[in-house]
Amino acid sequence: MWDENKVRIKDVAEALGVSTATVSNVLHGKTKKISDATVKRVQEKLNEMGYVPNMAATLLAQNNSRIIGVVVNDHPKYEGHVLEDPYVCSALNALSNEIDNAGYFMMLRKSSQISEIPVFASMWNMDGMIIMGFCQDDYQSLRDKIRIPFVVYDGFFINDRNICNLMLDDYDGGSQVGKYLRTHGKNHVLCIADNKLSPDYDRYKGLCHGLQLTADYLIIPMSRKERIYFYKKRILKFNKYDAIFAVSDYYGIELMNLLIQNGYSIPKDLWMIGFDDISLCKSVIPPFASVRQDVELRAKKAIEYIHAMKEDSQFSATERIPVKLIVRESCKELVID
Repeated sequence: MWDENKVRIKDVAEALGVSTATVSNVLHGKTKKISDATVKRVQEKLNEMGYVPNMAATLLAQNNSRIIGVVVNDHPKYEGHVLEDPYVCSALNALSNEIDNAGYFMMLRKSSQISEIPVFASMWNMDGMIIMGFCQDDYQSLRDKIRIPFVVYDGFFINDRNICNLMLDDYDGGSQVGKYLRTHGKNHVLCIADNKLSPDYDRYKGLCHGLQLTADYLIIPMSRKERIYFYKKRILKFNKYDAIFAVSDYYGIELMNLLIQNGYSIPKDLWMIGFDDISLCKSVIPPFASVRQDVELRAKKAIEYIHAMKEDSQFSATERIPVKLIVRESCKELVID
């Protein structure tokens, strides 16, 4: 066995001539009924014998485990690679930093069903939970099944319960794109998305508002293989547009590369803009314009809201995080020397 030489609580207790309960209570800080002299003896013996605590058991035995659970929706569109998605990686990195800075441990799980979350929450003595990507699900029902504070990323529901919902200002992001394109004379605009639901459709509605006209809306397949075939069948139809707005950078950069491979010049033939401003936007050629969301601010707010909900079990909030259009070469006028 790997732990055959590991010092056990039983070993420490036998060496001191005390009960295992006494040693365990000292380890877990439950020392009100133990004399200071005994506490000191136990602590010294633990150090002397090189006892390494089982952190999971220690945390679970405390009133505050310092564990924050993070659940990510393993949606079919990710085709089994949700934790490789650039936006998801960026959001998790920001959350990891904030959770660590606040003195917590992050426990990550991916799940395709929101109904699995209560089981996950019940397995651990968590201080709170952050739920990402389950946009249209029944959070009111979930609240009845989970006893701990939880914060939702992009939940679209009437929040009349003790839930905190951190949304993006998706409509304004689309509107910023529309206004920018309108001021540069772009009148034939296409929006691409894999659904017609919030938040993607909110971005489209904002786009139309900023353009002051109705842009075309193309629903694309979620499967990458099907999506590439879908594009290739319609490659000549992109000639009618002077700008394309993708509701995610991943979709936008994928389409941009395909168009370039088929002879399009970006941005001469088409201007292209995405949403999220993932790190890849700055390294592709041409650099890709995008609507930036502040993942660090969102992560900071999530931890603040968990603290607020721990202080007040009835605390509730819905907040829209501001976004900003970042203009890059994929939607700039060409400068000819």
